[in-house]
Amino acid sequence: MYGIELPNILIEAEDFSEYGGWLVDSQFETVMGSPYLLAHGLGKTVKDAKTSIQVPKSGNYDLFVRTRDWVPAHSPGRFQVLINEVPVGKEFGANGKDWNWETGGKVYLPEGLVILRLKDLTGFDGRCDAIYFSGDGIEPPNQVDQTSRAWRKNQRGLPEEPIDGGSYEIVVVGGGISGCAAALAAIRYGRKVALIHDRPVLGGNASTEIGLMPRGTQGAVLKEISQRKENGDLKAYEILKSEGVTVFLEQRVFAAEATKNKIKSVDTVSTRGGYERRIKGSIFIDTSGVAVLSTFSGAETMFGREGRNEFGESYAPDEADNMHHGNTLFFRTRMADEPIDFPEVPWATEVSKDYANLSGQLVRPGLENGPGPSVGGNPDMPEFRFGRSNDVFPASHFWEYGQWLDPYTSGEFVRDYLMRALFGTFSNVKKMAKKDYANLEFEWMAFVAAQGEFRRYLGDYVLTENDITHHAQFDDALIGNDGSFCIHCAWEEGEGKYDFRLKDWIWDNRDGKSYTIPFRCLYSSNIDNLMMAGKHISVTHVAASATKLMGNGAQHGVAVAAAAHLCLDLNKTPRELYLDNLAELKALVANETSCDHDTVHNPPIPKFNPVPS
Repeated sequence: MYGIELPNILIEAEDFSEYGGWLVDSQFETVMGSPYLLAHGLGKTVKDAKTSIQVPKSGNYDLFVRTRDWVPAHSPGRFQVLINEVPVGKEFGANGKDWNWETGGKVYLPEGLVILRLKDLTGFDGRCDAIYFSGDGIEPPNQVDQTSRAWRKNQRGLPEEPIDGGSYEIVVVGGGISGCAAALAAIRYGRKVALIHDRPVLGGNASTEIGLMPRGTQGAVLKEISQRKENGDLKAYEILKSEGVTVFLEQRVFAAEATKNKIKSVDTVSTRGGYERRIKGSIFIDTSGVAVLSTFSGAETMFGREGRNEFGESYAPDEADNMHHGNTLFFRTRMADEPIDFPEVPWATEVSKDYANLSGQLVRPGLENGPGPSVGGNPDMPEFRFGRSNDVFPASHFWEYGQWLDPYTSGEFVRDYLMRALFGTFSNVKKMAKKDYANLEFEWMAFVAAQGEFRRYLGDYVLTENDITHHAQFDDALIGNDGSFCIHCAWEEGEGKYDFRLKDWIWDNRDGKSYTIPFRCLYSSNIDNLMMAGKHISVTHVAASATKLMGNGAQHGVAVAAAAHLCLDLNKTPRELYLDNLAELKALVANETSCDHDTVHNPPIPKFNPVPS
């Protein structure tokens, strides 16, 4: 049969013409190799995804489907592939393996138009990366490296080199709150600005995909970009586009050209279609939250917790380690008008065990820390108290995991672990109080986790706990930040019964007053045209627990936009600006960072509204 010389046909799932109820998930592309479709049905099967292909020659092809059995031995994410409405005789996502090309045996494809469908069988997060009809019988490459990426590009008919994405004076990488603030401030200086973001909506942890309130310093730019529409989405995109910022959505930076301590350009790949662009810039501002440009430029970074002796911080551990703030998955439940069945989830209760407290819900985008159903209390981990007996609240960030894992390579596992914890807890509540919660259902569960802590850039100065506590005076202080030390304490590995929840939470409101951020914390120590804003500026782990707030990051963004403007005007690096033009920089920033410190969204005791019935 192979003598007929049948072609090879690759169909990327994210390129399906109709997604039905499946979602595009591109978060873990750097690790597993590609965006994929996710059947995130919260226990209810989702509508079929559908597409059509043109088959140039009829014949018997070897079918391969790249998928992942995300809970081996239980296989909750099973699905079928249908060819011209006929299911292939195999359920995919049930072979006990991580991402791999599962064989579906030989299938006949007629010449001409062929309809493909993905049929979800469970509602529990089946995932399909791609479908491959092999005419030569050779299994496609499964490894994630340059060879497999080149193979995919060749199969899709994409050019070998990125197309020209344009040249800009200022390129901002990361469309969270700090990135939106930097881009808006920069465009208002009359600069040509590009904003690159790897998600379909702007806002990062404040976006509709996650939904946090931007706490911290409430500057004018933050207030502008964090306004919400009726659907909860931020108004940032419309504001930036109307001002003239070139916004690249669903574009992941995967490479950069950096020579002589200077970034020349970044390469991006689009989530849908796989098209690559090369975007040139004079000044680069990393607001990704994950220090993504450090990977490609060689910028120096820090990671984990510094030891107490390194900076003399009281909240630092005795010895340095790699523990970091983990990820959080937000959700909402509601009471339906009639009883709602929920499937058995033994693969979820393996993680949640007997936990039965759904407090810590997202009430709506921009309002978290909501209560939720609780059955039998929470015997091993009561809600935390902040100094007084009545200081009890159901914080959303008590759901947290991944503090001891590599945040760059374990993101999918961490997200999945949190999903299992939530599904199991939900099931426990339903079972333990059948009459009270017969009508309980999930209204929404994020499939994008609120990201915790990653690498932090090393600048010419590292801000510390003591700098914040003692209100250190800096000659290059540009902006004020607000907020408590908010240190998330994880269980030691294997220690906690409910390890998907925090062990403890250090909350130190200090004196409640603002503190300053020096300019030297906002530019790279060894890459001349790289600045940063947000939670990965040059600070220690302890200091970052205060500076990380999104409102603070917006202030960083405004400051580095002003600095970038002056660097371009004067043809100087950020360090040269600090040495030679500091007064001019401080005056420029002072005009752009008006704040209302009476409305800082970081109260000692976070407030919440009841979950609507």
